[in-house]
Formats: sequence, C-alpha cells, structure tokens
Amino acid sequence: MSNMSRERQGSLAGAVGIGTNILLFVIKLIAGLLSGSVAIMADAVNNLTDSGSSIIMLVGFRLSGKPADREHPFGHARIEYLCGVIVSFIVLILGLELAKTSIGKIFSPEKASFGPISLIVLGVSVLIKIWLCLFYTRVGRNINSQSLIATASDSRNDVISTSVVLLGALLTRLTSLNLDGWLGLCVAAFIIVSGVKLTIETADPLLGRAPERELVQGIYDRIRSYEGIIGIHDLTVHSYGEGRTFASVHCEVPAEDDILVSHDLIDNIERDFLTEENIHLVIHLDPVITCDPKANELKERVISRVEALYPQAAIHDFRVVWGVTHSNVLFDVAVPFSVKDSDEQVKAEVTAQIEAMDPTYRAVLAVDRTWGGGGVGGGEARPPGGSAQDDAGPPPPWLRVFGVAPAPRLPTPPPPPPPHVQEFSSTPKESPPLRGVPENSCFCGSPLGLGCRGIFGFVGRVWV
Repeated sequence: MSNMSRERQGSLAGAVGIGTNILLFVIKLIAGLLSGSVAIMADAVNNLTDSGSSIIMLVGFRLSGKPADREHPFGHARIEYLCGVIVSFIVLILGLELAKTSIGKIFSPEKASFGPISLIVLGVSVLIKIWLCLFYTRVGRNINSQSLIATASDSRNDVISTSVVLLGALLTRLTSLNLDGWLGLCVAAFIIVSGVKLTIETADPLLGRAPERELVQGIYDRIRSYEGIIGIHDLTVHSYGEGRTFASVHCEVPAEDDILVSHDLIDNIERDFLTEENIHLVIHLDPVITCDPKANELKERVISRVEALYPQAAIHDFRVVWGVTHSNVLFDVAVPFSVKDSDEQVKAEVTAQIEAMDPTYRAVLAVDRTWGGGGVGGGEARPPGGSAQDDAGPPPPWLRVFGVAPAPRLPTPPPPPPPHVQEFSSTPKESPPLRGVPENSCFCGSPLGLGCRGIFGFVGRVWV
C-alpha cells in the first residue's frame, strides 16, 4: 500500500470519528440535562473528548505522510505513534475525571429521572459506537495503524461505559434505586485501566520495541537462500513507522572466495530487500576462514561446550590465532535476554570451559544479547555450492541465536576470475607463486582472520 493511500484512509477514519462523536455529544448532553444524570453527561463529555482524539489522529496522519527532510532523514511516520500516546493520555485523564465526579455523586446523591427519550438516546449511542469500533478496527488493521487501533479500543470502552449507564437508567426507572454514582465509578475504573494499557501499547514503538519474530525469521531465511552466505548474525531492525523499516546484519562468507564477488553478492541482497521487501538493509561482510580443519574441529567443540552451558546460545566470528606457547581463541557468544547471568558471568563461565579443553587456549570473547526467550537465528546456512535441499537437516531455527556453525568442509576450488579481472589480458594469467608461501597453503593463523590464498591470488592476478 502506498503512503498516499494509507494517509487517505487514515484521514477518512479521522473525519468520520470527528463527525460521529460530535453528534453523540450533542444528543447525550441534551438527554443528560433533561434527566439530570451525571453518568449521561459524563458519557457526553467522553464523546466530546473522542472528537478531540479524532482531530489529533487526523492531524497525525497528515504530518506522518510528509517525506524525509534534512532534520528528519528517516521521515515523519513516528508522529503517528505520538498521536496514539496522546489519545491514550486523554483516555486516562477522562477516566480520572469521571471517577472524581462519580465519587462526589456517591456522597452527595441527586435524584435522576430517566425518561423514554434518555433510554432511546443511550441505546442508539451504543449501536453507533459498536459500528465505529468495528470501522476503526478494520481500517487500522488494513493500514497497520497503532493510533487507529488505540482509537478502536477507546470506542469499545465507550460501548461498555454507555451500556453500563443504560443498565443503571433501567434499574433506576424500574426499582427507584439511585445507582448513578456507583455505576459511574465502575465505568471510570474500566476506562482508567484501559488508558494505562493503551499508553503502554502505544509507547512501545517509541521506546524501541523488538521486531516481530516472523519478520526477523523471514529476513534470516531469505538471506540464507543466497548461495555464498555461510553465516548470519547481529541482526538489528529499526522501525520508523509503517513502511519505513531499516535493518543491518553481519553476513559471513568464505575468506577464500574473491572479495569482489562476495561484495557483489552483498549488493544484490541489499537491493532485493529494498525493492521486494521495502526494507533498507545494510550488510556487513565478515570473511571466515573455512580451509583450516584444525580450527573447524575446535569450533565444533567450542559450540558443544557453549550449548551445554546455555542451550539457547550461539557463537559467531570464530577464529584462532595459533601460537607456540599459547593460542588465542576469539569469538562472540550470543545469549538471549532470558538468561539471568550477567555478561561478566557468561564470559567467565565460557572462558573456564575453553581453558578446560586445553590450558594453552586463551579465550578472547565478547557477549551479545539477543531478542526473546528462544532468540532468533537462521540455523546453519548452507555452504557454497550447496542447494536448497541441503538445508533440510540443520538444527531447529531457534536453537542458535545470531550465529551459525558450518560443519568442516573441504576447500572448494576458487571461482573463475570475474570480467573486471580478465579484462587486463586476453587470457587469464595464473597467479605467480607468493614468496615464502607453499602452494595450497592457507593463512589460517592471521590475527585478522584474513589473508587466505584466494585474496592474495586476486591481488597477484591484478598486479601481474
């Protein structure tokens, strides 16, 4: 749905709400003055307040549709969230004022006279509010508007409060019991509770609510479908309003592959997400050495130890710097927020496990926190050269949060030189041997985790 169509639907809903609530205010005010009922007059004021809420919503939709500018490079769509918070505060204030009036009516009761006209007005008001609640709900879900959904909840509250007033009017007319103040207090309590809930719900997006699990898993699954991606982690998603989603993620690629080929793959993924998912995705490329069987075997052992400590945890950015007296084992461990241990405790526990494997290992790790109790992750991404069927047997997608642990695999042949490399010569030239480096070797001990022969081979081809 385009922003223009969404703005039109939201503006229409706001205009309908303004007209409907002003009409209800007028007829209820007249009925309240004729009957002398504080409950009916409070209900009339409630409808007047709803008209103000509709005006705020209408202005909010107009402002949220403004394009991005220099001061607000991500657009103005979050104004809609602010409007939802304002409506929630109005509901809360209304409930408190009604409670104050009702308590005064309890201690100083006044006789109310409910005639047929008052009862008919209340009955018609209930029917109109039911229709308005359904109308707001349908439009709000259609355009995914938090402010409209909050207004629909407010209309539902009006249905309940007016129904209680109508019930009290019937009881007063049939039994002569004056329950006006008590019924008003019950309605006030309900409105206050609803106002608190609405305030929390509408403020969540402004505070930075975690994205929906379905959205996160969909991003992981789609990125995993691209051949050449062997790991995904550190996904961050920010919403700046409906249709304005920005995300960043780290994607692991084999360090042996041509860096320009991997960069082209990343560009394609970012473009596909923008054009097809309307998500502004920025990908950080992480080269991972996969041609060191010793490091791969150690990685699997580390994964087992970490998962034994924290079953919902995962690791990523794993690399090893082999040394003579000791070896540095570097990685990040991602644990969900449901884990009660502090980051320092997690680091101490994992470090103890690494050093227990071999006294010469020195753990150098960082702790990440991930969303939800089970976290979110993509499981194991398929290795280069695999197919979609290769993903049939990885662990459950919620098992490993942000990290992947591809099984050791044999080194794959380097890809053919891309056109921008071959254009230097009519026939591709073989890479000259690197001085002091044996053939088929891999710089797996590089402190930066780079330097595999694929990258040096590319440099050699361009240089020659």
